[in-house]
Amino acid sequence: MMSSSSLSSSLHCFPPPSPTFQNLKNNDRLIHNFNTPLELKQLHARLIKTNTPLSILPLTKVAFVCALSPSFSYAHQIFSHLLEIPQTSIWNSCLIRFAEGDCPSNALLLFYQMRLFDVLPDTFTCSFVLKACLKLSDVVNGKTIHGLFQKLGFGSNLFLQNMILNLYGLCGEMGDAMLLFEKMPQRDAVTWNIVIAQLAKRGDIDGAYGFFLRMPNKNVRSWTSMISGFVQCGKPNEAIDLFMKLEDEAVRPNEVTVVSVLAACADLGDLDLGRIVHEYSTKSGFKRNVHVCNTLIDMYVKCGCLENARRVFYEMEERTVVSWSAMIAGLAMHGQAEEALCLFSEMIKLGVKPNGVTFIGLLHACSHMGLIDEGRRFFASMTADYGVIPQIEHYGCVVDLFSRAGLLEEAHEFILSMPIKPNGVVWGALLGGCKVHKNIDLAEEAIKHLSELDPLNDGYYVVISNIYAEAERWEDAARVRKLMKDRGVKKTSGWSSITVNGVVHEFVAGDQTHPQAEDICKIWDKLLVKMKRRGYAPKTSVVLLDMEEKEKEKFLYRHSEKLAVVFGLMTTPEGTPIRIMKNLRVCEDCHAALKIISGIVSREIIVRDRNRFHCFRDGQCSCRDFW
Repeated sequence: MMSSSSLSSSLHCFPPPSPTFQNLKNNDRLIHNFNTPLELKQLHARLIKTNTPLSILPLTKVAFVCALSPSFSYAHQIFSHLLEIPQTSIWNSCLIRFAEGDCPSNALLLFYQMRLFDVLPDTFTCSFVLKACLKLSDVVNGKTIHGLFQKLGFGSNLFLQNMILNLYGLCGEMGDAMLLFEKMPQRDAVTWNIVIAQLAKRGDIDGAYGFFLRMPNKNVRSWTSMISGFVQCGKPNEAIDLFMKLEDEAVRPNEVTVVSVLAACADLGDLDLGRIVHEYSTKSGFKRNVHVCNTLIDMYVKCGCLENARRVFYEMEERTVVSWSAMIAGLAMHGQAEEALCLFSEMIKLGVKPNGVTFIGLLHACSHMGLIDEGRRFFASMTADYGVIPQIEHYGCVVDLFSRAGLLEEAHEFILSMPIKPNGVVWGALLGGCKVHKNIDLAEEAIKHLSELDPLNDGYYVVISNIYAEAERWEDAARVRKLMKDRGVKKTSGWSSITVNGVVHEFVAGDQTHPQAEDICKIWDKLLVKMKRRGYAPKTSVVLLDMEEKEKEKFLYRHSEKLAVVFGLMTTPEGTPIRIMKNLRVCEDCHAALKIISGIVSREIIVRDRNRFHCFRDGQCSCRDFW
């Protein structure tokens, strides 16, 4: 066994470690811990002092620490000393971090530092800076980069061309975007999709569709951009027509396509297609997509299938505040105020923080069911408990809440005390309450503001004219109608529609143009006899025209929703719900008539009017006659 003294002497037989190796070991802990240019310079001095090569420095970190400081030139000198190749890639690593970070303007600052020290940009440099410009919507610097990469010979780089094209479109420079598009030596699907999407976003749906038709090789994104564009521009019929063509082209829709088509179905109340798209989503595995599920809830709500909306909501694996808000709003639209309030309580218990949309749904629920005290509490708690600042929509809901309940003076005082200027919707809510509760003075106050805020909205003129007519102030009613004519305001014609076997049938009051108009009238006459036996009496007071009572009755009998319901009874299977879409508010006479009809035929009749849903069943309505 070797003694300790012999072991010690044997160690001395080996030479000590070289100074460089020892220094590397000692400095290893320091080279990654500097965070300022001063600390970097101290480390640099230590490396020189200990005869350690500078090549051990982490160059990317050197660049990041010095990038936006006066020490840029110091880092530049280090790189020039150590690198035989251009240092562009080192600075690019900083550019991408800045461009993708919280302050993309730092990427622009660094880029101009690089130009000042003649660091030659490459295609990656340009792409990272353009990324920052896109996040900042900075078209001025974008044009500078565009000119630079053209000058450097990168003009044929399709990726850069597409980025600048997207930037021009995003910033509204559509003239420059179109000029660039036409001059591009080559284009791919991304190029065409950018133009289509940007034109659609700016409301030029015809221009977008023109490019879509010209596009040589359309992909699913092209179809989706166009479908989404039609929906956003208020053309849901065209969106659905295009979706049908997409299927003919054997293009597989993705989640975004599904969301757009479901939105179109919601606008049109096209439940049949909505169900088909729902089934496709389930088979395609989109059920986990929260956005798809949220849109499904909205679609079923707006198509009058509240139970289906509930089912989607409760089957969701994950729910966001949008999911809860959509369900609360849906319950409010369908007159289920108590359930909406209970759902809100459940949402709060689960720790989901409500937003402004949540409170719009809650206030609507209170407004449509006359829950005054609850509405006051929700409006107060928005800011006090949840930090949600009321917007104009919330103030409008409160005015509507007070006005529907007959608290017109309080509604008026509330408007005058608003911290933001009331808009047409706010004054319109007061005007609507004045009609229900027959307050001419406040109605005239409201119309005075509405004629300035929204002078071309025919609905307001019609309401004040009707208020005068109900009070038999025929001269004032005629004066309002003349004012409409002088201003070129035309009254919106009321219509009701019903979809049967995928075909939409639309009716207007007194409609005789439908192929089955004669049969509809015959069945109505038979139904009318049964209705009168159950106590139906025409509410001729809603006909605000100076004519004989008999003529008023005939006019009421040909209201569009009555014609649509009779057509539904003729053409749909017994026991199935009849679903009607209406562009205006249901009148009092039709409301009373449909309640009675639902009891006679033992059918559920669901009417979606301008404001809400009415579900008529067994002689009752879900709104409880408060709408």
